[in-house]
Amino acid sequence: MEASFRKGGKMLLAGNGGSAADCEHVVGELMKGFMSPRKLPASEREKMLIHGEEGAYIADRLQGALPAISLVSQSALATAYINDVAADMVFAQQVYGYGRPEDTLVVFSTSGNSANVVRAVQVAKSLGLATIGLTGQGGGRLKELCDVTVRVPYAGTPDIQERHLPIYHALCMMLEEAFFG
Repeated sequence: MEASFRKGGKMLLAGNGGSAADCEHVVGELMKGFMSPRKLPASEREKMLIHGEEGAYIADRLQGALPAISLVSQSALATAYINDVAADMVFAQQVYGYGRPEDTLVVFSTSGNSANVVRAVQVAKSLGLATIGLTGQGGGRLKELCDVTVRVPYAGTPDIQERHLPIYHALCMMLEEAFFG
């Protein structure tokens, strides 16, 4: 993840149900201050000041961001794609459209077998993206497909999802420390 951001890449995230909510949560932690303030560097602040007092207001309220996109948030695209093309390809299409080799795809699947998540990883691998999966103890298909698979040692969906949260919080804290001190 850190290497992707250092190369100017972004994070794409996908999952279903509670895992979709986790995707949104991660985006919230990366796109604004999480554990520490992320004031704009002086050079970025200066760019905003072309707008006078309003520019100062803007500069004082913008925060450093690590670019992250939750693929579950694209409701019009997702519902159209599910209806018109194929439900199992809804995230794959977005990875194809948004993904670049410097990006990382992070997927959540308690079973590791969610078809739409698996397809997204397959497309990401074809395009050269780094892939990370968070799953339950078995890991499913994702354990073989992803570059890194974090398998929590539980089988029940609620137990797995409860353990994913501290893992991604720790990762977000580590990224924030790496980029914002």
